[in-house]
Amino acid sequence: MSARFQAPRGTDDTLPADQPMWMAVEEATREVTRLFGYQRIDTPTFEAASLFEKGTGDTTDVVEKEMYVFTDRGGEAMALTPEATPSIARAYLEHGMASSPQPVRLYTNARMFRYDRPQKGRTRQFTQFDCEVIGSSDPLVDAELIQMLWDFYRRLGIVGLEVRLGSIDDFDSRRQYIEKLQDFYRPHFGDLSEDSQRRFERNPLRLLDSKDPRDEQFKADAPKLIDHLSEEAAAHFEQVQTAVKWADIPFVIDPLMVRGLDYYNRTVFEFVPKGDDRAQGAICGGGRYDGLIELMGGPPTPAIGFATSFERIIIEMERSEVSFDTPPETSVFIVHRGEGTDEAASRVAAQLRIAGIAAIAGESGRSFKAQMRRANNSGAHTAIILGEDEVQRSIAIVKDLREGGGQREVPMDKVAETLLSQAHE
Repeated sequence: MSARFQAPRGTDDTLPADQPMWMAVEEATREVTRLFGYQRIDTPTFEAASLFEKGTGDTTDVVEKEMYVFTDRGGEAMALTPEATPSIARAYLEHGMASSPQPVRLYTNARMFRYDRPQKGRTRQFTQFDCEVIGSSDPLVDAELIQMLWDFYRRLGIVGLEVRLGSIDDFDSRRQYIEKLQDFYRPHFGDLSEDSQRRFERNPLRLLDSKDPRDEQFKADAPKLIDHLSEEAAAHFEQVQTAVKWADIPFVIDPLMVRGLDYYNRTVFEFVPKGDDRAQGAICGGGRYDGLIELMGGPPTPAIGFATSFERIIIEMERSEVSFDTPPETSVFIVHRGEGTDEAASRVAAQLRIAGIAAIAGESGRSFKAQMRRANNSGAHTAIILGEDEVQRSIAIVKDLREGGGQREVPMDKVAETLLSQAHE
């Protein structure tokens, strides 16, 4: 006997019973992006691996450890998309969006792939809601993204989230801080974790991002970037805070929040469940990346964005005891049995669907009793009953399956019209 196939490790099937939650998240993304003036963009599931080495950074865990990379038949190294920002930035340049009125507001809901250690809320295939604003350095835009996320989570009934806000300065002035950070850690180098020792030269800001207990002991005394901001970055950060306050969104300043790549600058933010000691941490991460478009071959172009995964969102919806009823399979179930009823059932079903009424016809080989049982279990509010006698008289029995409902005969070619008129009574 051959072994049964199973979903690959770190992936999940989204079953019919799970769909109401997923559809609610999708609908919330559509509504909130409409209200904030975003346009949808969809990019390929895979791209040149070098795109993510530039756009995600060849010193990040995503590129070094987590990307799904393969060589295509043309010999080019390709990668399944691990995050949306580099792809959207590539599309912005490739399709000349810089000539459109700026800023350009774009969003996508897309599958992402990372070879991560699977755990609840962190899978190897996941769905990301990603928003990018390209072409504006306005601090009010930074605050608008935070307001958008706050509204998005509120619509989904998620409570108990904390906004953490920080700034990582501008490119040139940050270099001076990095030297101070390395000076602080240098005497402790031998006590750091292997990852932090590797990052010490290549990606020193990530020293503050480590969760390894060997590194945690040094964080409290390490110099904080937010205390060494340039005058321009400090003014920008102050304006972002003021605008977030205008929107009545509570937040805390997180001096340890960093991004490890040179093209990230100024505003960074996360949404984290209050009192969360789970390994997944933030439900969303965002920040400004004014250097990315230029790094990818375009002109200097300010930009900011965020990403949040459907899987983590649904975990927080469940934690907030949000639930959605599973929609009925159909509105109308057609029960039929006997000579000539197969054709009649098909014609009535087509009539109903053209009118916009969801309909399922019972299986012709089953008895009336079995089909009626299926109709009652389907969630349908109406059964259309067709037997040989009804077909000969060109009528149908319309039976209300709801409690206390009755039944009546109607002309077979008037079934859809009758149901539509009932709906408006």
